[in-house]
Amino acid sequence: MTTPDPSRATRNAGPAGEGLLRGGPAGAAELGEQVRAAVAEMARWMSEYGEYTPHPSLDVEVGALRRATEDLRARLRENYPFFHPRYVGQMLKPPHPAAVVGYVTTMLINPNNHALDGGPATARMEKEVVAQLATMFGFGPHLGHLTSSGTIANLEALFVARETHPGRAVAYSADAHYTHSRMCHLLGVRGMAVPVTAEGTMDLHALEELLRAGGIGTVVATAGTTGLGTIDPVHEIVALCRRYEARVHVDAAYGGFFRLIADDSPDGVAAAPFAAIAECDSVVIDPHKHGLQPYGCGAVLFNDPGVARHFLHDSPYTYFTSDELHLGEISLECSRAGAAAAALWLTLRLLPLTPGGLGAALRPGRRAALAWADRIEASERLTLYQRPQLDILGYYPTRDRLSEIDEASAHVLTRGMRLPPARSLFVATYTVDAAGLAARGHRVRADVPRGRILRSVLMKPETEQYVPWLHQQVLDLLADGD
Repeated sequence: MTTPDPSRATRNAGPAGEGLLRGGPAGAAELGEQVRAAVAEMARWMSEYGEYTPHPSLDVEVGALRRATEDLRARLRENYPFFHPRYVGQMLKPPHPAAVVGYVTTMLINPNNHALDGGPATARMEKEVVAQLATMFGFGPHLGHLTSSGTIANLEALFVARETHPGRAVAYSADAHYTHSRMCHLLGVRGMAVPVTAEGTMDLHALEELLRAGGIGTVVATAGTTGLGTIDPVHEIVALCRRYEARVHVDAAYGGFFRLIADDSPDGVAAAPFAAIAECDSVVIDPHKHGLQPYGCGAVLFNDPGVARHFLHDSPYTYFTSDELHLGEISLECSRAGAAAAALWLTLRLLPLTPGGLGAALRPGRRAALAWADRIEASERLTLYQRPQLDILGYYPTRDRLSEIDEASAHVLTRGMRLPPARSLFVATYTVDAAGLAARGHRVRADVPRGRILRSVLMKPETEQYVPWLHQQVLDLLADGD
């Protein structure tokens, strides 16, 4: 089966007769032009403050720089092709070209969004994009900021949970990201894993038993697990927690932007869990995943601006140019890249947080997951582990024993990435056990305690047209291993 031909993509004209800025190799020339323009404009701005002579200790020979950057480019070729639709392994994809332009332009100045003194322009941009994220989730008055990662964002949310409910435990799904148990350990808070249902979502009966027993201060609901993309029933969790006076924090690091297409439509996702985030106490989202940003851009938002009291601190040398709120006053992190705020700000100017804006980049991945799931269910050689709730697929080679499934999955993983670049396939694996298989009705002999199945993340919109090829390639690799 031949792959779709990306060279057939045309450079369509925009409303003003201008071309489109595309991602990947097709947009390299325009991206380069935008970056050159940014460097030139920032140099003009710098010159307004008067000429000066850079210190010679910073001088490097141009020839040495060229040789070093050649080595850098050679080293970077050791990466996997995260940009390509044939890469469906981990939750990785390149940032949007607009985000690259925004980041590089701002990085030339290198503002620090800890205090307004370090980045007045980018601090304002950060407040604007955080307000847009809050609106997307249905928050009214709020407190929030960008972080360097979803892990740090969750740390801050659990820090506030500890301060508002001292001495009480944090409960999270057994399939939640491991960061929650780690952060509970770091904060000295007791963490409790709640069993999951056959679909991998939090078991509400088990949760209510924990809540009824007392001692739970906060429940973490996950809107899109990083393993299989499952969505906890946030709307039902909120109702339970309010009954037992517990807080609700939503880890939407991976799935948060699906709020834009949470409309119960055929190529959308379930509406109720995402709508209920508006009633929760805090939420975390990672723009460096579906928000098309470079790594180093997470966000945490609180529904109650009053939680700012838990972050209060003073610094004798930072907060001095303005009486406005400095972002460092509501953050556990100190230095943070202002370039990350600028990159997100510029991206959202062009792809706003609407169903027809950024939401239009999410639907193809959702459709791809559903289409591939249908092909797998119709196949005798592959078995679907469970129906996808977002854009992550779990599936396995149809075999009688778990050890055979593990071996065949490993073969597809390793053999696919070793093929010539133009034919290569990059998937991932996901470890399951006998209980997980049985809960989903899979009749597999568990001759080993745990085994690997296949996992594919279809988060790039271009992947949709590759589904037939991806499916056939997996089948071909399985046949090659038989």
